[in-house]
Amino acid sequence: MKSKPLEVFKELSFIPNALVFLRPKQVFPMILLGLVGPGLTLEVKAGTLIVGPSGPFVSVQEALIHATTGDTIRVKSGIYKGNLILDKQIVLEGIDGPVIQGDGQGSVITVNANGCTIRGLIIEHSGSRLVDEDSGILLKSNGNRIEENELRDVLFGIYFFGSSDNIVRGNVIRGRDFLELGERGSGIHIWNATNNTIVGNTIKQARDGMYLQNAYKSTLRGNRVFDLRYGLHYMFSDDNKFEENLFYNNTAGAAIMYSRRIEFRRNVFIHNRGFSSFGLLFQDGDDCLAEDNLIVDNAVGIFMEALRNSTFRRNLIAANDTAIQVFTSAAENIFQRNNFVDNLSPIQVIGKNTTTHWSHEGVGNYWSDYNGYDLDADGIGDVPFKIQNIFQHLEGNYPRLRIYLFSPASQALALAEKTFPVIEGSRELDFYPLMKPVVLSVQVPELSEGPRFKRYSLGLPFAMLVVSIALIIKGKKR
Repeated sequence: MKSKPLEVFKELSFIPNALVFLRPKQVFPMILLGLVGPGLTLEVKAGTLIVGPSGPFVSVQEALIHATTGDTIRVKSGIYKGNLILDKQIVLEGIDGPVIQGDGQGSVITVNANGCTIRGLIIEHSGSRLVDEDSGILLKSNGNRIEENELRDVLFGIYFFGSSDNIVRGNVIRGRDFLELGERGSGIHIWNATNNTIVGNTIKQARDGMYLQNAYKSTLRGNRVFDLRYGLHYMFSDDNKFEENLFYNNTAGAAIMYSRRIEFRRNVFIHNRGFSSFGLLFQDGDDCLAEDNLIVDNAVGIFMEALRNSTFRRNLIAANDTAIQVFTSAAENIFQRNNFVDNLSPIQVIGKNTTTHWSHEGVGNYWSDYNGYDLDADGIGDVPFKIQNIFQHLEGNYPRLRIYLFSPASQALALAEKTFPVIEGSRELDFYPLMKPVVLSVQVPELSEGPRFKRYSLGLPFAMLVVSIALIIKGKKR
């Protein structure tokens, strides 16, 4: 007796949920054969595949072969060797920290399908070729979530290769500290992409913590980046925001190069020291905004070359060797309501002067070494503050003299210079200096593993907080 499959499936077409237990690879041939009626709504349940030493799958590669779109692969604790390629939209989830150990060539996990999730894995042992983007995770698709993974012994941590609309959250990335800085990759590297969100990651010992090139409209928030070259590095990347990040013990906290309309708020740039070190560096940018940031204990607090039409307000710039290093090419920038406290040098101007404005709409900045007066009690000094370092020429020729800047002899010379000016210093003036520091509401992160933040209001006692932060950082380095 011959079977009648057509009649069977015609009967099924009257039961809307009859195919609910069929997997996509079973349903697809039926559609091609016309076996599914036009009125039938297909509902396909995603499956869960378990990988573990005792099965049912003993390797992640085997589970990937059997998985279909929408499935979840859960990997139990253990070490699983070999690189992985995600060509289907799946969730790859670790249970109790399984290790995905690459074969030492290429990227450990390459994501080609959109909408994948990678969570809870330890990922290690990528290849070593910078030109091939050898990474812990190489993203070549869009709309993925990379969460709560640990990446170690990898060249690049997470590489976005033209990959947009991703969320990368709560990962710990450690680069190869046994390599020279120039031989390492970045912790997070974004190239030619838009609308990525990078939140709550810890990155250390890479080349750059977060590197963005031709990357637009991304948000970087609550990341903790230390022990590398540049904590954050923008190249030709416009319209980005970074907020509440901690950058410390790097060559530079952040380097903003050839980029426009960058907004950064409530970040901490602290103890970034070394040869040519900066808390915050600007090179050829426009229309940037800096609000409520802490820039503390750096070789140079803010470096500006060819930065134009940018605004700095309500920032704390304290305990730096030089607060501001500015080139003549920095034009029409505005500094207003910032607190400049106990910097060895308030400013170094490269060139004769700059068109940067040190006050705006009748309000300037607070300077801890301002000795003026306020007879009308309006909170604004009656005498303009001349922003200069009278030892600038000596420092440039004899850098070791910096250690004597606060000696009694140097202070006596500074007082004499103010009384009888004979040295032509900086021409920069704050015409409306503030008599009291500006109260700031700043998220100050704890210096422990993971970015946890406490809120402080910085008013009159904020100088004590600055000293405390500096001592904490130095204590951590011992």
